[in-house]
Amino acid sequence: MNLEIRIANPNDWKRIIEIYNQAILEGAKTADTEIVTVEQRKDWLELHEQKRYPILVAEIDSHIIGWCSISPHRAGRKALEITAEISYYIDFGHRQKGIATILIQKAIEQAKENYIQNLYAILLDVNSNSIRILEKFGFEKWGYLPKVAKIKNNLFGQFIYGKNI
Repeated sequence: MNLEIRIANPNDWKRIIEIYNQAILEGAKTADTEIVTVEQRKDWLELHEQKRYPILVAEIDSHIIGWCSISPHRAGRKALEITAEISYYIDFGHRQKGIATILIQKAIEQAKENYIQNLYAILLDVNSNSIRILEKFGFEKWGYLPKVAKIKNNLFGQFIYGKNI
């Protein structure tokens, strides 16, 4: 297995959205409940063309198997530029193989290079795999929003896990 981590470019957008849509269809992995298109997510994808807020992709033999984004926290508010959000999604066929761990490690390194001091992730409270991965990196529970997401008639809370890097 020849795993490579690199910064995404527009040619990767279709595959990034395909992987995200897997999580949507699975349910309770993201708060989106209907599949999305590249066109619908174009503004978000273009935001991540900046060096400071990239999408990192993991690929094997030139095939993207996962990604991790670094997004601004409350963009435009100067005092908050030291804080960013990370999100990560792994292709179904490549979960539980350490790909998310590698992507998060690279995202932390990238964030430090860009003078980001705090990273956080927002996740549904039933996403125990992501909670374990974040805790492995020293992320701590910074907050909890109870019963804020309704997915297939079930209510879920959202955790905010954060870390000063």
